[in-house]
Amino acid sequence: MNKEQIIWARQALLPDGWANDVCVTLDAQGRIATVTPQSAPQGHRVDTLLPAPVNLHSHAFQRAMAGMTEARGPDPRDTFWTWRRLMFRFLEHLTPDHARAIAAMVQMEMLEAGYAAIAEFHYLHHQPDGTPYDDLAEMAQGHCAAAEETGIGLTLLPVLYRYGGLDRRALAPGQRRFGNGLDQFSALFDGAAKAVAGLGSDSGIGVAPHSLRAVQPEDLAFCMELAGDRVIHMHLAEQDAEVTEVEAALGARPVTWLLDNAPVSERWCLIHCTQMTPDETLRLARSGAVAGLCPITEASLGDGIFDGARYLAQGGRFGVGSDSNIRISLVEELRGFEYSQRLRDRGRAVLATPTHSTGRVLWDGAVAGGAQAAARETGAIAPGLWADMLALDSQQPDLEGRCGDMTLDTLVFAGDHRAIGHVWAAGRHVVKDGAHVNRDRIIAQFRHVQHQLQAVV
Repeated sequence: MNKEQIIWARQALLPDGWANDVCVTLDAQGRIATVTPQSAPQGHRVDTLLPAPVNLHSHAFQRAMAGMTEARGPDPRDTFWTWRRLMFRFLEHLTPDHARAIAAMVQMEMLEAGYAAIAEFHYLHHQPDGTPYDDLAEMAQGHCAAAEETGIGLTLLPVLYRYGGLDRRALAPGQRRFGNGLDQFSALFDGAAKAVAGLGSDSGIGVAPHSLRAVQPEDLAFCMELAGDRVIHMHLAEQDAEVTEVEAALGARPVTWLLDNAPVSERWCLIHCTQMTPDETLRLARSGAVAGLCPITEASLGDGIFDGARYLAQGGRFGVGSDSNIRISLVEELRGFEYSQRLRDRGRAVLATPTHSTGRVLWDGAVAGGAQAAARETGAIAPGLWADMLALDSQQPDLEGRCGDMTLDTLVFAGDHRAIGHVWAAGRHVVKDGAHVNRDRIIAQFRHVQHQLQAVV
């Protein structure tokens, strides 16, 4: 249980814009009770207070692979598909204890980067040969245990992964840890939901059909029924080869097929969408779904560039995630999104509007889209919402004298994690003076895992 807290900020970004001398009170449950501008200094004093976003897409275990896939293999051209084969080999050695320690490291780094919550796209379910653990949800429980240790808000997304391709071929050896039939997946989902229920009331669960390559059309209907009114996340249109395979098997490109055949709405979060036609971009924007963008990973894997300028011009909703977790940096994800648009269009301030600077557009979009994608009652510093907030370190020289939107522009385009001074996740004060409260223990656990894996991979 949180204690009641008072936070005072010289400036704070509120739903109707910037305000000065803002006093925010939090109740014992971790929600924002009151927000009062023009207040006298009191309580915990900070310089700049911002709503903290959700990291809407993560594969936590891949954090331990960072730096291990940058040498070119025997293939004449290294691609996403060669990287995926290396990832499958890496998975053969991960135990539940490894995965839990890695997840804790990832969550800690996300909090220190300014994220208050995570939507974990969880598909590492079984033992290396595909045999289920005695408890189907054992690996899911590891994510929950990590969230208990780190204090991050968790939306867990158990992934349905049935086939190795659209021809319904069997899963390859490296994919067997992911696979489930429908009955087994339903039982696994129930077990994961029980584990999530043991966390704070700000945590939740959704359903994630992996992709059009890994499930069949009838499986989508199953996932929607299982999800009920919960969120649905799905990889979509990430790679050229994926588009070709889907079009050959289903008669339409991935985005077109999904929009034509599923009730895509505000409950959906579609990850990557880097391979879209202009018409698909407009249709996705109008659907109300969130586009889950992971610019660092998309650049690392050579996925392509999301059509952000066209999408946002039509009111499209987006959020950002760290996906492969090779580099966990909120500001770099936002910066990468805008810079990709500049490189493609050979312009500047591509995503800015006549009334909002680039940094403000990026921050507002990521906060609102992340909250929607995680079905998390957050997204603003406003009464009744979870207290997901971050405070900037006013001692950072780049932020000296900055006010209003220029604060965000400086943070996104000149800043890094050192600018994040404090983070609250549903009122839990988990980052203080730039460091997570359990930092030393979590890093020690991760180091131990790295030594073990390095010896066998």
